[in-house]
Amino acid sequence: MVKETEFYERLGVTPDAKIDDIKKAYKKMAIKYHPDKNPNNPEAEHKFKEVSEAYEVLSDDNKRQMYDKYGKEGLKEGGFGAHSASDIFEQFFGGGGFSSFFGGGGGRGPRRTEDIHHELGVTLDDLYKGKTTKLSVTRNVLCSTCTGTGTKSGASTGKCKTCEGRGIRLIIKQLGPGMIQQMQTVCGDCGGKGEVIKEEDKCKECKGKKVNKEKKILQVYVDKGMKHGQKIVFSGESDEAPGQEPGDIIFVLIEKKHEVFERNGNDLYMEATIPLVEALGGFAFTVKHLDDRTLLVKSEKRRSY
Repeated sequence: MVKETEFYERLGVTPDAKIDDIKKAYKKMAIKYHPDKNPNNPEAEHKFKEVSEAYEVLSDDNKRQMYDKYGKEGLKEGGFGAHSASDIFEQFFGGGGFSSFFGGGGGRGPRRTEDIHHELGVTLDDLYKGKTTKLSVTRNVLCSTCTGTGTKSGASTGKCKTCEGRGIRLIIKQLGPGMIQQMQTVCGDCGGKGEVIKEEDKCKECKGKKVNKEKKILQVYVDKGMKHGQKIVFSGESDEAPGQEPGDIIFVLIEKKHEVFERNGNDLYMEATIPLVEALGGFAFTVKHLDDRTLLVKSEKRRSY
């Protein structure tokens, strides 16, 4: 008896499915829902993550046994960690990724570092008239002394023998007869990096980290007519890392509430409270526009019939 069947249902197999059937089901669904095949489709991306999570558990004997007995909560208590859906996919297809599996262009290219997102508060005046602002950002750049090797000699780093390059160690504890607990912990010898550099060969500039911190001033242009939530992208300005292309720095515009106007598309709305006598007898008042013009708002006296 299994406690939960959700992971089996995600892959469309029964709880007594053989490993070959599980692999076939994952292969079919992972290809169907892969983000590269379904760009700008959040629902497909979500399904891709779900089938990847299910496959990671059901393809591992220890994790599957734990899941069958205790469900997803048992996996958490057992210390099993989840990998990214992309990593699972690339491991399944031999590391070539989606494009190489279909014979496209020799793979997906170098990995990218994570994009860095910043919120940029702007007023309605800024969005109407446009604005240029300078912002300071801090990012990692490859060490110029060792060119990103982390070593004085320029030699490549060695794989950590303790964790065999994985960066994590698996600890198994016996809780009782027939009960074990598995826990993942960061490897203490390599600090989770999966590699080690001899102390005497560490680069003096970056101390073996391969990168240094750098402050940079970016000039951000907010064009006229831009909207709340719109993104301003600085391509390739994110962190640098050995063997990876730098990601992007992305500024997301956050519109602040205006004292007078409210924007709806390309229109401006304003609410004004006037006394009944002015509503009937006519009124006139001025409003300062976003471009500093003074506008006259008036209404003639209502005619009586």
